[in-house]
Amino acid sequence: MTELTGAARTAVADERDERARVTDDLFVVSNRQPYRHRYDEAGNVVTDRPVGGLTAGLDPVVQRVDGTWVAWGDGDADRAVVDGDDCVRVPPDDPSYTLRRVWLDDEDVEGYYYGFANQVLWPLSHGLVETMAYDDDHWAQYRAVNETFADAVAEGVGPDSVVWFQDYHFGLAPRHVREQAPDATLLQFWHIPWPDWETFRACPVREALLDGLLANDLLGFHVPRYCEAFLDCVAACFDDATVDDRTGEVHRDGETTRVRAFPMGVDVDTIEAEADACTDEEWTDFAREIGVDPDVTLSVGVDRLDYTKGIPERLDALERFFEDNPEWRGELTHVQKLSESRSRIPAYGDVADRVEEAIERINDRFGTDDWRPVVRVDSHLSTTRLYGLYRHADIAIVSPIRDGMNLVAKEYIAAQTGDPGVLLLSELAGAEDELGEFALSIAPYDTASFAEHIETAVTMPEEDRRERMANLRAAVAANDIEQWMSDIFGEAQAVRQAHDR
Repeated sequence: MTELTGAARTAVADERDERARVTDDLFVVSNRQPYRHRYDEAGNVVTDRPVGGLTAGLDPVVQRVDGTWVAWGDGDADRAVVDGDDCVRVPPDDPSYTLRRVWLDDEDVEGYYYGFANQVLWPLSHGLVETMAYDDDHWAQYRAVNETFADAVAEGVGPDSVVWFQDYHFGLAPRHVREQAPDATLLQFWHIPWPDWETFRACPVREALLDGLLANDLLGFHVPRYCEAFLDCVAACFDDATVDDRTGEVHRDGETTRVRAFPMGVDVDTIEAEADACTDEEWTDFAREIGVDPDVTLSVGVDRLDYTKGIPERLDALERFFEDNPEWRGELTHVQKLSESRSRIPAYGDVADRVEEAIERINDRFGTDDWRPVVRVDSHLSTTRLYGLYRHADIAIVSPIRDGMNLVAKEYIAAQTGDPGVLLLSELAGAEDELGEFALSIAPYDTASFAEHIETAVTMPEEDRRERMANLRAAVAANDIEQWMSDIFGEAQAVRQAHDR
């Protein structure tokens, strides 16, 4: 990977910091909180800190400007540490900003999160209309929770404030904040795909959702085609909206919303450091602990148990691979790291059953007394072990049937600090737009072709692997999470300057 040194690295860092300082009055709104307080076994209050992902990336930005982060307080000790305004200063060892907690009861969570957000917006955005389950009560709870979050934000927002909403949990909150703080600058990033109009029109409350999102000054998606799909939906839904496809702007009711693509990145430096921290000795111990011979060719998949991740399709391809390539039996092991996700939703329980049955079937068909073709890992992994697993994996299989971006692909690349591996990447993931040229692009539903790509990956000459991975690492380094935030806040500065003119 190309490295910046000396003055060049300092200049880049200074430019990013300046662009990130879009305001000294920043509010971040997310479902998940950056710090969680809980009681340990001795009854003491301890703090869970952000590890990877968006919360870890945003945390230093909010610290730099002493901002406010509004999120659901889901820790069992969260109420014990807040003040009378439901606020606590974080991080605990060096308080730098305010975490404002919003309280949700079980009925709120059931309707807002498990109901409307994840049984309507999630499947709809991933093009799976047949999985959508709309319920009027869930919609009412989604509206109520969005208003609750909006009220918590509006209490402290002024004309110079920037409010940044995260994801599909808050499709209505921007409109409520706009009504209470008309001069504030509102941003939102939609972290999942946006569907085409023929899919989105199946949503019974499509007008209300679009109206809520259009209250933002800036609306971000991962890739340009999601922006185009959103603009098409606005044009089809509202006769009174003017959609400028050339500038990516929507004009309606005297408001202007900019729609932009910002491909999200990962924390490359941290991932590299954690991958290198997993020594050869530690890797050998970990591999044997989970039942893997550290000397075999290693394939890895890391996913939530979600029906959009294409895990059953991946296992079908592995089964076909072992059928067609018997010489690889005993020579290749696929480690499948799984995290339980939304299991109370029937569709998630169904995919969990399919995955379990497929793993058992493959291991029964091809396994031996001292080798399993598929090793399932359900336990929590430290970042050192996770990124060490990526580092030592000869191939990574990222095969969603639809995904807004998929940061696992980028994490695998960032962790490849040793012998180069090969990335197999679904053509239906947003990350394919950036990485598809040097990854092996796969069609998740085409089992025969998928299996052939696995064979190509495990037999690829070292020179080809090195060239592909070098290009992938350069792409991921150039567009890391710091660059993503810098681009978003840079555009936000342009929005604010346009307002001031």
